[in-house]
Amino acid sequence: CARDLIGDEPFAVLLPDELLWNPASPCLAQMTKTYEAKGGNVIAVLEVPEAHTDRFGIVDPGLIEGAVTEVKGLIEKPKGKAPSRLAAVGRYILQPEVMDLLGKGERGAGNEIQLTDAMAKLIGVQPFHAQTFNGMRHDCGDKAGFIQANIALALERPDIAGEVRAFIAGL
Repeated sequence: CARDLIGDEPFAVLLPDELLWNPASPCLAQMTKTYEAKGGNVIAVLEVPEAHTDRFGIVDPGLIEGAVTEVKGLIEKPKGKAPSRLAAVGRYILQPEVMDLLGKGERGAGNEIQLTDAMAKLIGVQPFHAQTFNGMRHDCGDKAGFIQANIALALERPDIAGEVRAFIAGL
């Protein structure tokens, strides 16, 4: 749906069910540094427990340089042994060619058109790297995670942290 807005320019995707929190160095700022150094496509990743790899798009890693990992492959919600525990966490800087791949309407996991599958087809054609996010991740994709994220951020605010702590203590 956004193809006409994107044109032939690189673009960022920020999925709303993931809150990636680092006010001193926001996720997209970390990714932009990698993009400026490496070009191509950059995704944000975090290391997840092996038991949770079937919930994410997982990176098949190549060369690792600090917090930046070359992406040799992407597997959406792998069944069985995953190639790593580096999970894509809903932040992407992508080249416009991914729109052509999405436009083909090919279906993947869950019989859905998967952005991860389209991105995987760019690997080896364009530079592709994963930036390990330095910060806190809150999964806002379910009700409990949404509430937990709100509480965590409220506790960081000096103007309301005391009241929130008192409320929690009184439960």
